[in-house]
Amino acid sequence: MKNFTYCTPTRYVFGAGAENEAGKEAAAIGVKRVLTVYGGGSAVRSGVLDRVRASLAAAGIESIELGGIEPNPLDGPVREGIELCRSNNIDGILAVGGGSVIDTAKAIALGVPYSGDFWDFYSGKSIPAEALPVGVVLTIPAAGSEGSGNSVITLAKDKIKISLRTDYVLRPKFALLNPELTYTLPPYQTASGIADMMAHIMERYFTPTPDVEITDRVSEGILKAIIGEARKVMENPEDYQARANIMWSGTLAHNGICGTGRREDWASHAIEHEISAMYNVTHGAGLAVIFPAWMTFMAQRAPGKIAQFARRVFDVSNPDDSAAALEGIQCLKAFFGSIGLPVTFAELGVPQPDIDEMVRRLHINKGEAIGGYLTLRAEDTAEIYRLAL
Repeated sequence: MKNFTYCTPTRYVFGAGAENEAGKEAAAIGVKRVLTVYGGGSAVRSGVLDRVRASLAAAGIESIELGGIEPNPLDGPVREGIELCRSNNIDGILAVGGGSVIDTAKAIALGVPYSGDFWDFYSGKSIPAEALPVGVVLTIPAAGSEGSGNSVITLAKDKIKISLRTDYVLRPKFALLNPELTYTLPPYQTASGIADMMAHIMERYFTPTPDVEITDRVSEGILKAIIGEARKVMENPEDYQARANIMWSGTLAHNGICGTGRREDWASHAIEHEISAMYNVTHGAGLAVIFPAWMTFMAQRAPGKIAQFARRVFDVSNPDDSAAALEGIQCLKAFFGSIGLPVTFAELGVPQPDIDEMVRRLHINKGEAIGGYLTLRAEDTAEIYRLAL
């Protein structure tokens, strides 16, 4: 196990009616004027936005709103939000939605006190040092952005999708999680969220770092729980306990606990970002296609950890590492298929992807070599894309 520093300053309020605490939690961190960021019409139709408005008003907090944030969030709304904050003396951001809304809120929070272009942080020209405080009312369990210091934004004009990672600056000050708000999610969105949170764990689980038994077991336990609860949720979308377990799993998958003491990988996320940037597919669905392909590539070169995953998560008993790894990959693909997710490009709706262009963009954006489990170069990532055909 490697040395590490772990800090998770987010205050979580979990359970039915949690969204009604928005005003109280915002007031507790000294916010007086908030920009409320939300997505499409579901926040309005479900009534959650009205409840949040009432909670803020009851706490004496003024609110300006920015709606219409779309999946795979773009830089345009971020720039609009920054200007709204500056012209209205906003001192806090409240995200009401899922990962795209939260990531947009974080980017706005980072850009307001910065004199340059907020994209400087995503392109690596500047290092984040300060941001407005961010709070979250979570409506879609998937990205785990409610508990992480990360944000993913796409630069629209160039279709460049970049993930920014911070240890502390962008971690939300509070997150309000009500499983009831997820009852009406479409099955595909629920399933895509499940794949996303599993991928967040697996990006940390597949590591070359030895002697990380505790975080291995934490990761395996959460993965097994997700698989079991996912089946319940897909059968009965209003199963509160199953929804609650899935929602909390999404947070634990990405708040850093599964990555302590180890080198992480993140190649599959980088590879998928080029698919969703170019073809605007759902991120979790893209991961359901790419992760088994990445694992298949690794099973031929470094099968040990893939075999451990197969044995401990899917109870594969084969004593041969390579064979066990391949069997575990088939189990993962079968699980994804059972909840309605694609596992090939064709099933994703991209029957003829431009692999050469994705590889070119990937290595321009992420560098010549990527990955922590094994180093991948252009010929390797091209092969992973091909394995997903």
